[in-house]
Amino acid sequence: MSTDVGVKELNARLADASPREILACAFESWPNCALSFSGAEDVLLLHLASKLRFDVRIFTLDTGRLHAQTYEFIERVRETYGLRIDMLYPDAEHLQRLVSEKGLFSFYRDGHAECCGIRKIEPMRRHLEGFDAWISGIRRDQSPTRREIDVFEIDAQFSNMGVPLIKINPLANQTSSEVWNQIRMLDIPYNSLHDQGFASIGCEPCTRPTGPGQHEREGRWWWEEATLKECGLHKK
Repeated sequence: MSTDVGVKELNARLADASPREILACAFESWPNCALSFSGAEDVLLLHLASKLRFDVRIFTLDTGRLHAQTYEFIERVRETYGLRIDMLYPDAEHLQRLVSEKGLFSFYRDGHAECCGIRKIEPMRRHLEGFDAWISGIRRDQSPTRREIDVFEIDAQFSNMGVPLIKINPLANQTSSEVWNQIRMLDIPYNSLHDQGFASIGCEPCTRPTGPGQHEREGRWWWEEATLKECGLHKK
């Protein structure tokens, strides 16, 4: 059976499955799997995964530009669950070149793609080379660019030299309200920035609180085109 056919069958079989059921399937199907933790509401996935697998591999991107509250939250999660969290860092030479040539805030002038490429995409690509699958916390209701995501996907962005990398999105069918209801019901720790109006949390210079009636992704890269709110990690 081809990887593509297998992914389609899993999507059909688990179309209405809970995030926990999807995680259980992911760990069984791809034991060599890593879970991405962004320091936002995808902490729900980390909580559920910790109940299913004691040795779950968790990673997060340290871009060097995160809010102090996000660093504090990551450490609180580490202590609460007793799990190792691998911190991924940008290549120092590439980052030094960018900052030396363009300064610390070039993204305000020429867009965030180059900075995100160095601080996020390159470290992710290096890390994921060692895995068969990875788990993401993205949801369909987060932005127009995510409305068509499947629970199980072949990740064209990070597949390496023709070897397919599987991407699993256990929260794809969940709404923001459903995720937050579970966080509160299960008393899961969360980033204190959420209590300050931050619906979506990224790097400090590129994230701001959202106002009443604004979509949660409107606080990201607010100076750019309103519907394109991606750093490049989740390209189809």
